[in-house]
Amino acid sequence: MEKRKFAELGLSTEVLKAVDKMGFEEASPIQTAVIPLLLAGKDVIGQSATGSGKTAAFGVPAVEKVDAKKKVVQVLILCPTRELAVQVAEEIAKLAAFKPGVREVPIFGGQSYERQFRALEAGAQIVIGTPGRVMDHMERGTLKLDNLKMVVLDECDRMLDMGFRDDIEKILSVTPSSRQSLFFSATMPPAIQAMINRFIPNPEWVKIAAQAQNAPKVDQVYFEVDRRYKIDVLTRLIDLHDFRYGIIFCSTKIMVDELDEHLHARGYMTDRLHGDITQAQRTRVMEKFKRRGFEFLVATDVAARGLDVDDLEVVFNFDLPNDAEDYTHRVGRTGRAGREGKAFTFVSGREIYGLQNMIRYGKLKIRRENVPSLDQVEEARENVFFEKVRALLEAGTYRKQDRFIDRLMEQGYPSTDVVSALLHMMHGGDKPPESAAPSPAKAGLKPAAHTPAPTYVPEAPKSAVPPAFAKVAHKPKVAAPVPPAERPLFQENASKVAVKATASSASAPTETERALFENEGDQPAAVKPSKQKFLRPARTGREPGMTTLFFNVGRKQLITPADIVGKVAGVTRLPANVVGAMDIHQRHTLVDVSSEHVPLILQKMHGIRVKNIALEPALATDADRAAE
Repeated sequence: MEKRKFAELGLSTEVLKAVDKMGFEEASPIQTAVIPLLLAGKDVIGQSATGSGKTAAFGVPAVEKVDAKKKVVQVLILCPTRELAVQVAEEIAKLAAFKPGVREVPIFGGQSYERQFRALEAGAQIVIGTPGRVMDHMERGTLKLDNLKMVVLDECDRMLDMGFRDDIEKILSVTPSSRQSLFFSATMPPAIQAMINRFIPNPEWVKIAAQAQNAPKVDQVYFEVDRRYKIDVLTRLIDLHDFRYGIIFCSTKIMVDELDEHLHARGYMTDRLHGDITQAQRTRVMEKFKRRGFEFLVATDVAARGLDVDDLEVVFNFDLPNDAEDYTHRVGRTGRAGREGKAFTFVSGREIYGLQNMIRYGKLKIRRENVPSLDQVEEARENVFFEKVRALLEAGTYRKQDRFIDRLMEQGYPSTDVVSALLHMMHGGDKPPESAAPSPAKAGLKPAAHTPAPTYVPEAPKSAVPPAFAKVAHKPKVAAPVPPAERPLFQENASKVAVKATASSASAPTETERALFENEGDQPAAVKPSKQKFLRPARTGREPGMTTLFFNVGRKQLITPADIVGKVAGVTRLPANVVGAMDIHQRHTLVDVSSEHVPLILQKMHGIRVKNIALEPALATDADRAAE
């Protein structure tokens, strides 16, 4: 089925604006087929699998047909479960965001009657409910369908399986004969056929069948992951397999932008593609990606269409695609030219039903796996490093250092200690090994007891990182992000990604450095970590070329210097060295930044969330006066 852009479907400006805000670029096959028919007043029977975009297929015409001036029920949407009813109501609310006066209400069992009474009396025009509770309101006289324009049965086959046939027929029998009908069902058993023949005499049939071919050379895996932890799982898989070249697919432009920002701040070399990017910039990004100018392309399906790359190592479905055909197009971008590839798909909540339908109708071969543990990631890194050293030893293409090693051994150091010290210097510089292992608190990890059992919960490290594999903290430079081998062991701890260069050592400060601290009784972080005080000379004048900004977050939000540096670098795409010294106070932070970049930083950082607080940066002179 050919896809079309929403702008080509004859929608109003308000709905197009809502769709654009939701981040969608083009209609799915079922939306492309159904929306024009419903807008033309046709009755429609749609056969499509779960997860193909059915909600917007009937939600967009429903919002378009509602007369906002009439405070009566005009659209009725029946769903099999309360969870689906809530999900559909949320989608309708987003689609109606720019249509003043259009109101929706979900009604289902288990919720207070009083709340539903108030919403119906207030004049909700779109009712989304389960058959049982809809019947209950009709019998009470609180739900009247005399002015109904459209009735939608979502997942009709499932409602019949749950025993709602009699309720559905009673509801349909009291609706106006002039109303428009839409039945959505993945299958068409005889009971649904009989209902269609009784209530919809001449419907238009739309069938979207996924006829996808499996990609034989692609190892396909899916993980059930809570949305909150998708980024953590993504980075863990990248580190586990040591991927250097791949595509990460998202369903919306907004998600592409957010994910690209997060990955960039964590030290990965990424770039993005979606419909809002100009053609000239898109061409530059694609050419750079083809010559491996960065590691991962974060993109929507539309933007990545036509991208011909033969040697991709991996494809990530960060968001589930619409159907099996889209899935096959995505994963088929790896495993080309006789090579083997990998494809990882993340599903959360009800998306698992959509994936199962894709597997069934598209005859896909995707297996379920558990998210790898931290121990597995660490073991994989050790194995990679071991193999590199072993290969170098076998090849013999290295410079002998016998004299240097002999000097150390003459001092009484065992050869094993000499090798361990050299490996430690390679991976952790002169930082103590124990400082390289992120603690559960700093990593922002949540214990499993606070998360539902079916979802993935990132676990805390069980032990300190081995000295030979301790990681040095580094700055996330935009032009040259950190190579995979030097990234923090667990990417949830973003504070390991960026540390200001002026804090050059975590060891005890010199007497000169002690004298430079402000006279508040604070000591350097290495001496008294709980204060989180950044190395800043106690002087009234700023560094040359620097301007002090006020950020409305501080110690109360557990802010660290790395949080500020990483966020500024990730959002503005400026080098980390544009951030100078900073003072972290209880409720605010004073940050020195390069004067030439002040306007850009103020603009880009406004509204960005740090520790769940929306930033409101300002010039420190104004902000300090207001704070007093």
